Amino acid sequence: MATDRVTKTAGDLSYATGPGRWVIAATVMGSGMASLDATVVGIALPTIGRRFHSGVAGLQWVVSAYLLTLAGLLLLGGALGDRYGRRRVFIIGVVWFAAASMACGLAPNGAVLIAGRALQGVGGALLAPGSLAILQASFRADDRSRAIGAWSGFGGLATAIGPFVGGYLIGSVSWRLIFFINVPLAVAVVAISARHVPESHDPHSIGRIDLLGASLATVGLVGVTFGLIEGPTRGWSSSVVLVALLAGGAGVVSFVVAETRVHAPLLPLEFFRSGQFDGANAVTFAVYGALGGALFLLPIQLIQVAHYSPIEAGAALLPVTFIMLVFSARSGALAARIGPRLQMTAGPVVVAAGLALLTRVTASGGYLGEVLPAVLVFGAGLALTVAPLTATVLAAAPTDQAGVASAINNDVARTAGLIAVAVLPAAAGITGTSYLHPSAFASGFHTAVIIAAASCAAGGGLAALTIRGSVGSREKAHRATISCGLDAPPTVRVLEPDS
Repeated sequence: MATDRVTKTAGDLSYATGPGRWVIAATVMGSGMASLDATVVGIALPTIGRRFHSGVAGLQWVVSAYLLTLAGLLLLGGALGDRYGRRRVFIIGVVWFAAASMACGLAPNGAVLIAGRALQGVGGALLAPGSLAILQASFRADDRSRAIGAWSGFGGLATAIGPFVGGYLIGSVSWRLIFFINVPLAVAVVAISARHVPESHDPHSIGRIDLLGASLATVGLVGVTFGLIEGPTRGWSSSVVLVALLAGGAGVVSFVVAETRVHAPLLPLEFFRSGQFDGANAVTFAVYGALGGALFLLPIQLIQVAHYSPIEAGAALLPVTFIMLVFSARSGALAARIGPRLQMTAGPVVVAAGLALLTRVTASGGYLGEVLPAVLVFGAGLALTVAPLTATVLAAAPTDQAGVASAINNDVARTAGLIAVAVLPAAAGITGTSYLHPSAFASGFHTAVIIAAASCAAGGGLAALTIRGSVGSREKAHRATISCGLDAPPTVRVLEPDS
């Protein structure tokens, strides 16, 4: 019997068919590897820190190394897929991610683990854009929304299950298994993709790919992040720190200049001529920066101070996942009727209240009395914010460029998280090995979540000042609610017909 891929071509698949389900399975499993890894690594940080005798800076690098390469290369990954084949680049990303995961799992020391995490980010930057782009290119126009909805639903389920599985592996076996588990998943994704996923390209992708822009963006992020993480340890007057900050700043400035001079820039600067687009991305930076910093520290607080097991810490935020799954679509529909300004103003303030409530988490660590109220308020705020925020980004861009606008917004969110992980611990007085001393860490954590709450509240104020008008259309609002996650805004590129 001939393979399904022989008889089905890009743009021809139906949702309720075997070939269509295989494509959804491949994309769900591929993107799920990256999302599961991001969720579980945070829970493993205290264990990893003790194993490698790492200070806070070492734990920051375990997270930041991944975010650096992911944020720096995410737009390039999408461009490579459009040019050279989305299935091909997706498969390369999956294999790369699995190989880097093996390196992480086998790491004999913290330096090798950090290097492996940076390589994981490269793989994530290759596979993440392709996951949704494949669905856009593979399914018929009238089935795309259903396909993306299925992708989002199964992805949410994976996000919900991941902390249980990861926490069990960390507590009962070894933290190394959270990386090794990616290998069999990758084998399955590659096998399914090679047999069932049709290849597709963007016929409008012409000219030279902006490799210079990708290089300058990555150099800029590396320099700035290195300086911010190492400054508290080495001293802000250290020549190494100063050189890193200056080189990073020069890289960022050079990136902006370079993007004005290339034919097909990774970051089209004309998007930033829209006040709505600028405002939405400013809100994204404030809110997702706060989330990135707070969620980096929360598992350490729960495990080191409140004495949660890894699986209990992993499960602590599960209500947020369910709140998002149930209410995000309704929030998007409301924004379509009344405009996004009210929700984008109130939502970050509610998130801020949830973060502030985390100051009640102490050594007693009672979940129902201390953790759950904060989690419920926090989740309600996210449900109010995420879909209207994405819809505003889409509405501020021409329909045929909504994918680029969404990709920029995703990168802003990841960059915000990267900078917050680098800055927030030092700003709260969490340095050295303080995470190993419960009372010292708890004091710093309470300061950190207040700072994060202030950032979120500032995001709501920015929305009140900058967001105007309606979301654009009910269709755009619907498209914006299909996928949402905690680590970045929804990626909606694939929802725009023929983009």
